[in-house]
Amino acid sequence: MQKSPLLTLIYKDLLTEWRQKHTFFGVLLYVGATVFMVYMMSGQPEAKIWNALFWITQLFIAVNSIAKSFLQEHPNRFRYYYTLVKPTHFLIAKMTYSTLLMLLVSSISLLLFNIMLGAPIHQLGVFIGVTAVGSISLSVMFTFLSAIAARAQNNASLIAILGFPLVTPLLMILSKLAVKAIVPVYQPGWWKLLLVLSALDILIIILGVILFPFLWQE
Repeated sequence: MQKSPLLTLIYKDLLTEWRQKHTFFGVLLYVGATVFMVYMMSGQPEAKIWNALFWITQLFIAVNSIAKSFLQEHPNRFRYYYTLVKPTHFLIAKMTYSTLLMLLVSSISLLLFNIMLGAPIHQLGVFIGVTAVGSISLSVMFTFLSAIAARAQNNASLIAILGFPLVTPLLMILSKLAVKAIVPVYQPGWWKLLLVLSALDILIIILGVILFPFLWQE
């Protein structure tokens, strides 16, 4: 039975990551060192500072692990992939793999934060859910930005230029969503923020599906 192109591409990325294990373990080292240094400098911070530090860490995790998804591909490989799969399959496979990777690293990051910096979380299930949604959002966004940068002659600076106005409101929304799990008080407009974040993710995916075929042909 023949595998679907989407699953084959995801499996290819898994094999590539396994062969280049130093990249993955480098991200884990960065997470562990960051959490440990924060603990050494500030001990166990108050809840809102803890929340801000957590999401800043997630941002740098995404930059270090997800933003390279397209940039690590050699330009000649794109020509080869062009003859095998559809551009939408290629993009969605990259987004799926990046999401799985980000979910794994974010889970490890959350565990380290709880162990070293305390656990000022009153609703653990809500915070885990927000972390999962945030991982998906960051993965989708940085994968799309990486695709644009890779097709613009591997101009990595485009990720910073395009990412800053997009990631700033994203992190603000995620931090406000997470407050519900940290502060045991009523948070008005929480579901509206969640819907806005979901709509932003869907918009980025739709833009990617529409625009990437044109970038693919360049």
